Amino acid sequence: MPKSADTLRVGAGASFADDRFQPAVDLAEKGELDYLVFECLAERTVARENLTRLKNPDLGYTPRLSERMAQVLPPVVRNRVRVVTNMGAANPPAAAREVRRVAQDLGLGDFSCAIVTGDDVSDLLRQHPGLPLMESGEPLETLLPKMASANAYLGADIIVKALETNAQMVITGRVADPSLFLAPAMHRYGWTYENIERIGAGTVMGHLLECCAQVSGGCFGDPGKKEVENLAGLGFPYVDILEDGEMTISKLDDAGGRVDLATCKEQLLYEMHDPAHYITPDCVLDITGLHLTQSGKNHVTFRGARAKPHTDTYKVTVGYDDGYIGIGEISYAGINAVAKAKWAADIVQQRLKDTGHTYSEVRVDLIGMSSLHGRPDVRPEPYEVRLRLAMRCDNPKAAAAVGFEVRALHVNGPCGGGGGSDPVVRKILAVQSVLIPRKLVDPQVQVERIG
Repeated sequence: MPKSADTLRVGAGASFADDRFQPAVDLAEKGELDYLVFECLAERTVARENLTRLKNPDLGYTPRLSERMAQVLPPVVRNRVRVVTNMGAANPPAAAREVRRVAQDLGLGDFSCAIVTGDDVSDLLRQHPGLPLMESGEPLETLLPKMASANAYLGADIIVKALETNAQMVITGRVADPSLFLAPAMHRYGWTYENIERIGAGTVMGHLLECCAQVSGGCFGDPGKKEVENLAGLGFPYVDILEDGEMTISKLDDAGGRVDLATCKEQLLYEMHDPAHYITPDCVLDITGLHLTQSGKNHVTFRGARAKPHTDTYKVTVGYDDGYIGIGEISYAGINAVAKAKWAADIVQQRLKDTGHTYSEVRVDLIGMSSLHGRPDVRPEPYEVRLRLAMRCDNPKAAAAVGFEVRALHVNGPCGGGGGSDPVVRKILAVQSVLIPRKLVDPQVQVERIG
């Protein structure tokens, strides 16, 4: 749909670090966008990238940043699309340097980046060890010796300050996902937190776009029940939002997928524990009075978002080391395959016990039978099954022993086993949350340009 002059158009470029590249390139090339937003941080991602940064101070941003930017920057520059992204992860300054290097290598000239910092509140939390953990109620000090990261979910206000620098790209670390999309509307229309209904409308826009292709048919598709045209060529969505907060969500006409009342309602309810009280750093959103209209093919219009002012705290995700998981897999086929797999699991656990290894948690999965819903007695029994053993512990050697013992089943029985995996040891990065007074956090903006 052609874009009108009085409309702000914001496109979704990614919903996680490993999302597809081409749909964002298509939007930048053909979408008549004002902004393209890449949301690439999961809860554990920042903790992981903090560990990466400790090993190499030039890293710590989203690993596929360079590859993604190499494809999307040419149409972004050609069509004067501004970019907002949280791909800075644990190291926004290094991310900016890398983006500018890619732009320079592509011959795109002086590509400026505004960097948002201040979400890392690790030192601040160490000064407040008594803060209660939201999940357990225990004091934060129980995690401090194992803490790998602590990042506050910043809001749209600091991104607006970054946009005011006129940089072509804004790179953040941890901010709330909807805030990435709300900020361009605040900047364009001069909205402040006093314009609470419009902040609510912009937050709805952000919530619709943050998971990208989910709203254009991705996770919606179900063969024979909820058909989606050309799912292999699924397009990413964009929103046209007016100054009064009315918005319409759509996709490119030639892109696969569907945008309708059903896909939008599913996404609206996604991760929203209380639709009347959805807490973000920018507002407390209420979507119970939201009115949706199918305003055309692949066009849905939204009106009536409500909101209350934001709380006086930021949510902080605390990443911490939580031991190791050892994993081994092997398949059994033919008559009695399930009994063989169960016997094999018992053998491995007995051998690990006999060698003195201890584990705090053991999971035995028969993939295809019990790995998702815990139903080990499926009838009729399958003719083939894959055994997966995963065991948690504090000792990496004990974790490695799990996969070793599973591999040994190939020749030590039961019969019919094969296709065993190499032993896998995973270091566990767990997360919990605390609330910290907003007034204690001091986010900053700096701009880097090629000299």
